[in-house]
Amino acid sequence: MAASSVEELLAKAEQDEAEKLKSITVKKELDLEFDLGNLLACDATRVELPKQQNREEFLKALARDNTQLLINEIWKLPTERVEEAIVAKMPDPTTPLPRAKPPPKPRPPTKWEQFAKLKGIQKKKKTNLVWDEKAKEWRRRWGYKRANDDTKDWVIEVPYSADPNEDQFAKRVTAKKERVAKNELNRLRNIARAQKIKIPAAGLTPKAQQSKDELALAVSVAKTSTASAGRFQDRLPKEKASKKKGQKRKFEPLIGDFSQEKQKQLDLLQVLGNKKPKLDVTKAVNKQMREEDREASAAKYKKGAGRKGRKGGNMPEKARAGWAKVNNFTQVGVKSSGPNNSSKKVLGELVEYFIYLFELFTLSIE
Repeated sequence: MAASSVEELLAKAEQDEAEKLKSITVKKELDLEFDLGNLLACDATRVELPKQQNREEFLKALARDNTQLLINEIWKLPTERVEEAIVAKMPDPTTPLPRAKPPPKPRPPTKWEQFAKLKGIQKKKKTNLVWDEKAKEWRRRWGYKRANDDTKDWVIEVPYSADPNEDQFAKRVTAKKERVAKNELNRLRNIARAQKIKIPAAGLTPKAQQSKDELALAVSVAKTSTASAGRFQDRLPKEKASKKKGQKRKFEPLIGDFSQEKQKQLDLLQVLGNKKPKLDVTKAVNKQMREEDREASAAKYKKGAGRKGRKGGNMPEKARAGWAKVNNFTQVGVKSSGPNNSSKKVLGELVEYFIYLFELFTLSIE
């Protein structure tokens, strides 16, 4: 009796141990369908519950066998060791799984991202460490104990054009706050543009005290914001007319069709690449005509040059004749013996002489 009881206990212990450490080989009538990307195994075998077996135990055994088959398929995948752990490279999922909510829409690009994409500007990733010349060591680019930190300067050089009584430290702090506020404003504008919300125009900014020019600008903007652009708005007593007429400047769009900009750049490259300068025919003809007139006038001077030392020796022929007629006119005027027709003739020739001198003067200026 004692021997049989010991054998029964040993057999029961072996059975329990075998149940705990079941074999990895599982036999199924139909093979399972696996989607290793989703860690999914589909069993198409019909479930028939035996009468003598408990339902919970049967379902646990079935789930264990299917899980074992799924793990066996995972171990067939290529593996690698990452930090003392064996990792399997999972394939892409093949079974589309439903979502509780629709997938999030991609974030719309900002204005700068659209401009960079059209212009072909690629974003370059900056390194986190920068060499600090003062500390002679590598430091972080941003944050606490960053490199080239200008807030640690104990003295700041005053620019030549700045007010010597102005606090440069406070000016630097104010400039940084303005940059931070500007970045925040641009961020909010991008969010509003993405959600298609109308952005109000920046009017009179809040300050402790507004200047006269700022108030005048605010009044003019408010008046011209009507449908008639302020044409029928009444003026206040002693109000001066606004100097700014609101003339809009036309700029080429940063986003859209770049055919005109492309053509301008190509024309500029063609001009720079062409070694021969572009010939302006009208300008060249006018220059040649002026040169010919100068040569003709110089030839007339040389032709009419006389002996040096004589009165009117270097004068042109018409000028010499005119000078002689002037002397004759004075003599006629003194003696007054000739008829009046001769004096009229001399006056006409003098007029022609002065016209000729005027023509020579205009040619010399050109």
